[in-house]
This record gives sequence, C-alpha cells and structure tokens, in this order.
Amino acid sequence: MWTVLASSKCASTEIYLSLLLNTVKDKRSPACCSSRYGLSLLSCYGFFVAYALRVNLSVAMVDMLNNTDASGNTSKSICPAHSSPARPIYNHTASVYDWDSETQGWILGSFFYGYILTQIPGGYLARKYGAKWLLGLGILGTVVFTLLTPVAADMGAGYLIAVRVLEGIGEGVTFPAMHAMWAFWAPPMERSRLLTIAYTGAQLGTVVALPLSAQICFYLDWTWVFYIFGIVGIVWFILWALLVSNTPSTHPRITEQERLYITSSLNKELTLSGDHIPWGSILTSMPLWAIVVAHFSYNWTFYTLLTLLPTYMSDVLGFSIKENGALSALPYIGCGLLAVLGGQLADYLRENCFYRTVVVRKAFSLVGMIGPAVFIVAAGYTGCNYILAVAFLSISSSLGGIVASGFNINHLDIAPSYAGILLGITNSFATIPGMVGPVIARALTKNNTIEEWQTVFYISAGINLFGAVFYTVFGQGVVQPWAVHNPHSHGN
Repeated sequence: MWTVLASSKCASTEIYLSLLLNTVKDKRSPACCSSRYGLSLLSCYGFFVAYALRVNLSVAMVDMLNNTDASGNTSKSICPAHSSPARPIYNHTASVYDWDSETQGWILGSFFYGYILTQIPGGYLARKYGAKWLLGLGILGTVVFTLLTPVAADMGAGYLIAVRVLEGIGEGVTFPAMHAMWAFWAPPMERSRLLTIAYTGAQLGTVVALPLSAQICFYLDWTWVFYIFGIVGIVWFILWALLVSNTPSTHPRITEQERLYITSSLNKELTLSGDHIPWGSILTSMPLWAIVVAHFSYNWTFYTLLTLLPTYMSDVLGFSIKENGALSALPYIGCGLLAVLGGQLADYLRENCFYRTVVVRKAFSLVGMIGPAVFIVAAGYTGCNYILAVAFLSISSSLGGIVASGFNINHLDIAPSYAGILLGITNSFATIPGMVGPVIARALTKNNTIEEWQTVFYISAGINLFGAVFYTVFGQGVVQPWAVHNPHSHGN
C-alpha cells in the first residue's frame, strides 16, 4: 500500500513538473527588455565593429594609392567620371603609395590569412572556457592593430600585410564564439530571429563604414578612418565586458521566467559531457559538409564584392572617393534588411505554419544564393550605365541576406552542443574565398576592362550555384545522433 502511495506521489510530482515546464515553454518570456535580446543587440554592435574594421581598408585603399588625377576627385576609369557641383576642397594630405594591382590584392586578402587560423581553435576554446572573453578580447585585438595600420603602411606593404594578418587572427574567433554562446542562449524557435539580429551587425558595419570612411578620407585623411573606428571598437569592448554573461544561469540580471524558458527549451538538445568531442562523427557528417560547401560558395561572391566593390566603383564606373563609399554601402543596406525580415519569416514558417526546419533552411539558401548569382552576372553587362550597375549589385547583395536564415545558422539545428566548433570548421573553408578571391580577381583585372570584370562575376556566380545545389541535396535540419545522447529535434 505504501509502495502504491509513494508511486502515486512520484507520478503526481512528475506530472506537476512536466506541466510546469510546458507552461514555461508555452508562455514565453517577453522579448522586450529581455537578456537574450539584449545579448542579440550587443552582439549586433560587436559585429558592426568587426566588419567596420574589416572593410574600412577597402575604401581607404582607393585614397592610399598614388593614382588620382589632378583634381584629386577620382582615379582614371573606363567610364566617364561623374561630376557633382559645389564640391568642397578635397583634403588629400596623408601619404600615398605606389602599390601595383597584385600588391593591392595581397593587402586586401591578407586579413583572411590570419582569420582562417583561429576558426576551429575559437570554437573549441569557446566551448571549453566560455565565449564572452574569447570574443571580446578577439575583437579588442583587432581594434589595437587597426589603430596601428597607418604606422604599418608608412613602414611598407609587408608591414601592412602583417598587421592585417594579426587583425584577422583576433577576429577569427568571433563567429565560432558567438555560435557557441547562442547554443546556451537561443531557444530553438527563436534562433532565426535572435541570430539574424546579431549577425546583421556585419551588414550594418559595412553599410556605415563604407560611406563614413569615404567622408573621413575626403574631409580629414585616410589615417583617421582607422583611428575613429578603433575608438568605436574600444567603447563596444567596455560594454561587452560589463553587460554580457556566458550563459543564462550565470547572468546576474536575467529574470527567473526567462532563465527557465531558455533552459527548458534547450534541455533536450544540449549535451556537455566533459571534454569529449566526437571529431570522427563531426568530420564525416554529410550535413556538415553541405554547410561547408554552401558557406564557401556564398562567401566567394560576398567577399568579392566586400573587398573589391569600391575598386570597381572607382576604376570602372568612375565614381569619386566621396561618392564611392555611399554607393559601395548601398548593396549592404538591402542585405541587412532582408536578413532581419528573413529571420522573422523563417521562425514564423517553422512555428506557425509548421514547415520543417530543413525545408525552411534549404528554401532560404536557394533564394539567397541563386538570386545573387543571377544579378552579379547581369551587373557585368550594364556597361557604363551606372544606375543599372549599382541597382543589380545592390539586388545581388540584398538577396544574399536571406541566407542568414538558411545554411548560416544550420549548425545550431544539427549539433547545438558543438555549434561553435562546427562554425569554426565551416568558416575555415569559407575564409578561403577571402584569401584567394581578391588576389585572383585583381590578377584577372589588370587592365580594368569590363570584359575582365565579367569573368570575375561569372566565376562568383558559378561557384554560388554549385553551393546552392549541393546544400539542397545534402543539407539536414535535425539534431544529429552523434551530437546529443537523446536525439531530439525542434520542428524537424
């Protein structure tokens, strides 16, 4: 009899706990003023800094070269220069350098030689020791070397390349560390929303850094580009150090409702059994290799535009340094907007329309990879019609923002416990386009003819299409058996 009563009591307790957890799941912690959305916004600021420091050299490079005409407003280009009335005096007082196109390619690509070195170590260290300080100190290191850029340039191209490599080493840990942190902070049904807000900082950094760098070059000189963005980065680091915690359980200001909501929604996906990492299963996982191929392919087009669009605007379309930055930033405005909107739509389709996760990830990846491929090729056939050229390049980059809810966060779907390590692996391969893309592109465009740039655009489009097809065939949307002791998926 006592056994029956005890058994009945345990069953009642179990039912009560189950109902409590279901209530927490059903009644979400509000997004407004929540710690998880606060982390998302501060992460957005962090990626803003990271990408601003990454792309400002692309604009400054136009002003660092000794190839301007007598008026100092534009370099010699294929298309007629675009004049604008009542132009202020162009301040061109900083040093300029005689670097050929090959040297320019190596300087622009050198960042990624350091960036690739810390991808996998970044994911491992974030999982072992926590992501907060790894990410914070990584970006702080990039800030310090950014402040040293003008000195390095004066010392010679080799020193500048070395500084850019060191910047890349510091920034290489950012995405793996951030993915590792989101494994603890992002409820499955809010992943697309939270991560797209955070990673949209990359587009915002590009959107702001490109035109602002041009303005700084015009009114001050190119050295101030690195000083100003360096200071912005230091401010972010202070906020990050004071306000962020590695997990909800260690956050001093999180509400109990939000902490329970996050931990209960993740309790069947995460496994943190010691330091064991199933490297064999990870490296032989076809869903992971699908992400690798898609990430590599997409980044080829992304980095081609990111590093060389200001050069194309100047050398082919004939825009001045002041116009160049604003127009080079235009494609990334649409990219950021579609990334955020896509995140909202992706989670809506999964949660309210009950679309399987794998279907959503593949659909968003197809649109976000095939669309850019079509429009980047079209841009090569606009000739000197700069309105169409800018429009097509803008549409190309804008559509690319949709992949933020595609393969870009698929690591968290297939292995949330090892998301940082997986991101480190995929981003290592995805960094290769940044290393070799600018070098190949500049080698193919020595004469800066439209035909040469068409070849560059065709290569980017072809690689993008291949990646889209490969991911569609082999991508998955469920937690893999090797990633958790009790395989479970949310939304499949």
